[in-house]
Amino acid sequence: MAVAVIRRRRSSTPVAPLYTEQDVTNLSDRNNEPQWLRESRLAAWELYQDMPMPTLNDEAWRRTDYRHINWEQASPIVASNGASIDMVPQNNLEPLIGDEQGGLMVFVNGKLVHHELSHKLAGEGIIFTDLLTAAREHEDLVRPNLMTKAVSPSEGKFAALHAALWTHGVFVYVPRNKVAELPLHIVNYNTHAGASLGHVLVVVEDNAQATVLIDYASAESEQHAAYIGATELLVGDAANLRYVALQDWNRETFEFSHQRARVGRDSNLDWIISTMGGQLLKAFIEMELDGQGANGRVSGIFFADGEQFFDHDTQQNHNAPLTNSDLLFKGAAKDSARSVWQGMIKSLPKMQKIDGFQASRNLVLSDDARMDGIPGLEIEADDVACSHAATFGTLEEEPIFYLMSRGIPRAEAEFMVIEGFFDELLNRVPFERVRERLQASLARKIIG
Repeated sequence: MAVAVIRRRRSSTPVAPLYTEQDVTNLSDRNNEPQWLRESRLAAWELYQDMPMPTLNDEAWRRTDYRHINWEQASPIVASNGASIDMVPQNNLEPLIGDEQGGLMVFVNGKLVHHELSHKLAGEGIIFTDLLTAAREHEDLVRPNLMTKAVSPSEGKFAALHAALWTHGVFVYVPRNKVAELPLHIVNYNTHAGASLGHVLVVVEDNAQATVLIDYASAESEQHAAYIGATELLVGDAANLRYVALQDWNRETFEFSHQRARVGRDSNLDWIISTMGGQLLKAFIEMELDGQGANGRVSGIFFADGEQFFDHDTQQNHNAPLTNSDLLFKGAAKDSARSVWQGMIKSLPKMQKIDGFQASRNLVLSDDARMDGIPGLEIEADDVACSHAATFGTLEEEPIFYLMSRGIPRAEAEFMVIEGFFDELLNRVPFERVRERLQASLARKIIG
């Protein structure tokens, strides 16, 4: 009996970014980087080569399938030819407080196109510059802190790739006992497809204080793009940092990012994260409370529509006694969008008198949308107050009916109810104009 043999053609679609070691050395040469940074990149490249791409078999990735990304489109590093500040929407450039801000740094397609720092802050010894310049001019401050204390290249495939090939970045440094009284504003804007690998390194020394806001956005495109980023927030003892990150990529962008903060003794971190754009997001967001009396609050706002997929993976690590963490993520999903939030509060042994809380509040706005919330606790001490919660709901008709009975059209009534759901977190954003921008983004999502 003849047996038919069916041969399946193996897909030729790349399953990983298309880079070589030569790309790493070429990048370092173009940037005229110091030898220590070149060696750091090459060491990270070796790690990258030894690691497999994450798959659905990996616990951290089992709900996130990114295999539909077109790496042939998303791998080439975005070219900065012709980049200028005129390409950036004016809303993203507005001063954060009145007509003032402490500093403004604007990147277009990975190229620094605008940089300013107030004379007052510069006179205080505050550094606010691009990371490549900082690596050359402030090696004593950058080298000990760049991917050595917060995000590590060994954390995963994308972390290692970022460490090897980061294209641009920001360095913020506030010396001991100094206060950056006006906020520092950073804009990352892309105009076409390809890959950008941005890095943020913020160092706030003991008894210092700063407020930083960063915008991530891109122009519309029909081709896939990748953002492979890292954020490192180092907060010294008795220091205060307020950090606001707003993401509104176009619908063809895939983001893979590692973000970690380290918080010292008796310090405060107020971290606000907004996710509105992109086709797919996988973000690892971790807060390390390292010093006794450290306090950290993380506030997350997201709204997924269309076929967007957002996966926020958060971790609150209590590495010292008498530490406090508070995390609240509020999100909505409509159409066939999907979101995943998975969180963990962890305490080391003997880290007593800690107080950790995490909550995920989810608003499901269509039958085809799906939202998953997965809280977790890993407690190795016995005198703690740690709790978590995840809730899911839909729009209730009663408040909508009430508003409509007052002459308000249904679409506007729904918007008012949904905005009320997010109001608690919107009020945590310290800048009125930024709150207005977020409200406008919500309106576009809700009303269309």
